[in-house]
Amino acid sequence: MKKMKICVIGMGQFSDFFIHLFRDHPDVEEVSIADLMPDRVAKAAEKHGIKRTFTSLEDVLKNGKDVDAIALFTQRQLHGPMVIEALKAGKHVFSAVPMGIEIEECEKIIELVKSTGLTYMTGETCYYFPCAIFCRNMLEAGKFGKFTYGEAQYYHDMVTFGSAYSRSGGPQWKRVAGIPPMYYATHSISMIVSVVGQYATKVSCMGFRDNEPDEIFGEGRNNWDNPFSNQTAMLTLSGGGVARVNEFRRVGIGHKPSSYISNMYGTIGAYECAADQHRFIRGVAHEDGPYIEDVSAQINTHYLTMRRSQPDFNPNTEPISERCHYGFAPVHDVARLPKKLREMADTVHYNSHPFLVDDFVRAVIEEKLPPNNAWDSARYMVPGIIAHESSMRDGMLMDVPDFGDAPANLPRLTFDRKYEE
Repeated sequence: MKKMKICVIGMGQFSDFFIHLFRDHPDVEEVSIADLMPDRVAKAAEKHGIKRTFTSLEDVLKNGKDVDAIALFTQRQLHGPMVIEALKAGKHVFSAVPMGIEIEECEKIIELVKSTGLTYMTGETCYYFPCAIFCRNMLEAGKFGKFTYGEAQYYHDMVTFGSAYSRSGGPQWKRVAGIPPMYYATHSISMIVSVVGQYATKVSCMGFRDNEPDEIFGEGRNNWDNPFSNQTAMLTLSGGGVARVNEFRRVGIGHKPSSYISNMYGTIGAYECAADQHRFIRGVAHEDGPYIEDVSAQINTHYLTMRRSQPDFNPNTEPISERCHYGFAPVHDVARLPKKLREMADTVHYNSHPFLVDDFVRAVIEEKLPPNNAWDSARYMVPGIIAHESSMRDGMLMDVPDFGDAPANLPRLTFDRKYEE
C-alpha cells in the first residue's frame, strides 16, 4: 500500500499534539513542518525528530512538490484562504477548525474539493467526543425515536483563552481575540448536526454586549467591530427539530469539558448530563414505559472512572478538572486505530486526535470521503456565520444557506480495516 508525505504548518500550541501522531502513523512516509518563526520550527523539529522544514505555506507549495498533504494549524481567521491556496496547488488538506469565517470561503472549498477530487477534512474534535459518539449510536439504533431538541455549547473564558491569542497574535492580539464567538461555533453545532444527521435551515441569535475593562470586545476594538463576548443561537433543523447552541467567552463556570451536549431529546428517549453524570432516559411514549439508565461509565474517561474508585478522589473538583477529561472512554472504538496511536499517552480532547489523524490519512490513501469532510464542515460553520449576523440585527430570524450533501458517488470511509501489529 502506498504511503503519504504531509507537512504540518503552524507551530503553535495545538499542532504539537498532532506532529507525532502523523509521524507514527504506519501510512505516513514523512512529516515535515513549517512556520514563519524559525525558532518555533527549530524547537518542534528537535522535539519530534523532523528532518525537513519549510518557512511558510508558500515555501511548501513551491519547494515541496513531493508533499502530498498539508495539515494546517494557523490562526482561525487564516484557515479559509490558506486551505483554498493549498487545494489549488493540488494538496490534500487537513485543517484545524473553523473551516473559514466567510460563507464564500466555505463554498469555494467545497467547489475545489468537488472539482479536484482532493481530500479535505477539518479537525473537528467534538465529532469524536464520548457524548457525541454515545448519542449518535443511540440515535442510529432508534433509541431516541425522532429527534426533537438538543443543546450543546462551547464555554471558554477569556481568562484562559487570552494566553493563546497573545502567544500567536503579537502586540495587536486583542484585534483578533475579539472575533465573534459564533465564528467558532463549529464545536457546538457539530455535536448536534453530526449526531442527528440534519442541517440548520434557520437561525436566531442574541448576544451579551461585553463591558469588561480588557477592551477585547466592542466597536473599534477588534477586526470585526464585534461587541459580543457571549452568543446564544436557536437553530431550526432540516428534519423539523430545534437546537440551542451557546458560544461563551465570559462564563463563570470555567470547567471541563468546555464542549459538550447537555441534553438531547427524541420522541421516545433522551440524554441528559451534568458534569460527570450521564443519563439515558426512556420516555413515557416508549412501549416499555419510562426508565432512567446511568450511562456515565460508558462516557466518562477510563481515568475518571478509575479515580472515582480511589479513596482520595475529590468529587467537588476532579470531575471538572482537565486531567479527568484526558484519554479514551469506553464508547471509543479504539481497536480500529493503529497500535501506536491507540497506545499513546492520555491527552486533551478525550484523545480525539488519533481518530482525526487516522481518518484523514486513510481517506487520502484509500481515496474515500472522511467524516468532517467539506460538506459536513460547512454545515458546522455556516450557521454560526449567519448567527452572528442575526445577533447584530437584534435576533432577526434568518435563513441559513446550505451547499447540499456530498456527491452520492463518492465512497465513504469505513472502519472495518485492521492494521498489522
